[in-house]
Amino acid sequence: MVVEESVVITNQVGLHARPARLLVQTAAQFQSQIQLTCKEKTANAKSMIGVLRLGAVKGDTLQLRAEGDDAQNAIQTLTELIQRKFDEE
Repeated sequence: MVVEESVVITNQVGLHARPARLLVQTAAQFQSQIQLTCKEKTANAKSMIGVLRLGAVKGDTLQLRAEGDDAQNAIQTLTELIQRKFDEE
């Protein structure tokens, strides 16, 4: 199963170290392969360095793509995390 979703980053600082770490830790809970795409760069959602290299800032749209048995749950969980502004605000 492949699931895709777009979500806009709304937290003030974008995907800096703390939100990136939370995203990577959350993605690691799932068996599915999860990719993030932002501004034509793609990264493995389970790679801290990859996520930071995206350079995603407030207002950027993040494409989430998961492939695997728990893809739907993975995308839903990550989308909610991003929409909650990584619980920062």
